[in-house]
Amino acid sequence: MQDAATVLRIIRERSERGQPLEHVYRFLFNPTLYLYAYGRISQNAGAMTPGVKGETVDGMSLAKIERIIDLVRREAYRWTPVRRIHIPKKRGGRRPLGIPDWGDKLLQEAIRLLLEAHFEPRFSPHSHGFRPHRGCHTALQEVKRWTGTKWFIEGDIKGCFDNVSQDVLLSILTETIHDNRFLRLIRHMLQAGYIENWVYGRTLSGTPQGGVCSPIRANVYLDKLDRFVEQELKSAYTRGAQRRHSKEYTRINNQLAWARVTGDRVRARQLAPTMRRLPSRIPRDPTYRRLWYVRYADDFLLGFVGPKSEAEDSKGRLGMFLREQLKLDLSHEKTLVTHAQTSTARFLNYEITVQQRDDRLTNNERRTNGRVALRLPNDVLESHIANYQVGGRPKRNMLLAQESDYTVVAHYGSALRGLYNYYSWAQNVCWLSRLKWVMENSLLHTLAFKHRTTVTRLLKRLKTQVDTPSGLRTGLEVQVTREGKAPLIARFGGFPIVRQEIPITRDVMPFNGPYVKRNERIQRLLHEECELCDRKGPVEGHHVRKLADLKRHGRTPPPWVQLMAMRRRKTLFVCHDCHVAITHGRMNLVASLPV
Repeated sequence: MQDAATVLRIIRERSERGQPLEHVYRFLFNPTLYLYAYGRISQNAGAMTPGVKGETVDGMSLAKIERIIDLVRREAYRWTPVRRIHIPKKRGGRRPLGIPDWGDKLLQEAIRLLLEAHFEPRFSPHSHGFRPHRGCHTALQEVKRWTGTKWFIEGDIKGCFDNVSQDVLLSILTETIHDNRFLRLIRHMLQAGYIENWVYGRTLSGTPQGGVCSPIRANVYLDKLDRFVEQELKSAYTRGAQRRHSKEYTRINNQLAWARVTGDRVRARQLAPTMRRLPSRIPRDPTYRRLWYVRYADDFLLGFVGPKSEAEDSKGRLGMFLREQLKLDLSHEKTLVTHAQTSTARFLNYEITVQQRDDRLTNNERRTNGRVALRLPNDVLESHIANYQVGGRPKRNMLLAQESDYTVVAHYGSALRGLYNYYSWAQNVCWLSRLKWVMENSLLHTLAFKHRTTVTRLLKRLKTQVDTPSGLRTGLEVQVTREGKAPLIARFGGFPIVRQEIPITRDVMPFNGPYVKRNERIQRLLHEECELCDRKGPVEGHHVRKLADLKRHGRTPPPWVQLMAMRRRKTLFVCHDCHVAITHGRMNLVASLPV
């Protein structure tokens, strides 16, 4: 039987040639596909989150894969309803989230791998959400190239994941997937329902968020929107090679050149400011139009060069297409048409505007005019500052005060570094310096409360100088010495908060298929040797959510805890008897660790 890498490569190559996907259901009989799926999703935090049956990745074995394959082969696999919970949204309200059982997650990941290999070569290059080698920054790179934009059209689909028509989705899949058994399996997955407060609910529409397949299904669905914009809207609202030259600007420019040739410096000094105030090309040229488009998940942004009436018309055509073809509606509160120079659009939590500065010259040219600028929104900054303040003053974190100094500094440092890495392209990224000051004081107050000391003494002890390409920078540092190993270092700050230039690239890195390699977990699972008692035979994986959970076993932990802590692994592959003993707390009967 072919391995997962060969299967996915064949599917991708057929898709690149424009061929449909046929006889795909038989690929679900391949055990290596499930092993690769296990290696991909077993490291996620959600792998230890139980579904309706309480099943998690704990206890994973080859027998589970064989059981799933047997049910799929006999077309007897039945999806379990997902456990529905609600999580808060950033802007208020609550979002429903479905949590499948582990067996369903494993099969969903195998299906997702097949769908991704087939659809990824067909997806639009303007789609960036939930795709390999793409993300928020690749979408912002594309927006950065929209020079000369006059209007931004912000698009947001109302309840996209919850209102996806299952019939429309299946009809889209039927266009390129010619396998009724595979399509039937997906339809049953969509209609499995959910359990909320021990009450069963039917899923008549939508692709429940939380499932492994939900992002790829949404991209397949919204690819129709991408094609509509590329093939119809762009052709209707794009014309002309470039704007025509302004006669007034050309006349002033010729007079300035003649004044410089004849040595009339007074006349040249008078004409230069006048010329800078004039556009070199006709701003409202009726022969020139441009429409740009980018999408991330269910949020999209269009840039338009032309009158506002045509921008409103394109927005209306988008709404009509979504209603009639995809059975979706635009959110009127979030779908806005904004002027690019006098206002800002909101996309991926960035403020986007177009610059216009006639007095800012580079090599005697107005190079900033018409260029897109990315900015850090003030409300985003204030919301993050509010997490570390109370009454306008930095507050201490009482939950972190129970942790080690290394953990506290690492927590604050990773939070600041994450925000900087995301907003490092913003022109006003220096605003994060204010957040850094608040976070640093919150960190110091937390550790001062823990050690019953003052902030000044603590600052002297933790303060350090870090050598960076921009010179020395001050930060806070905690080191944990280890015998025979390099010390562990946790650092807060120690890097310059300056804007980074966006590397404008014309093409995103091509997707050549997933890199299928048997990682360390899969190799240990296939080795079939108990890592506690050295017994040969089938093994089961014992998983913990994080290594910190091992500390709950006190100063004299059982042998399996000592082994996981020594190896710094969140998994331990043991025989069935040892796994039962671990689960029921009877592993203290084991005399010693295996040699």
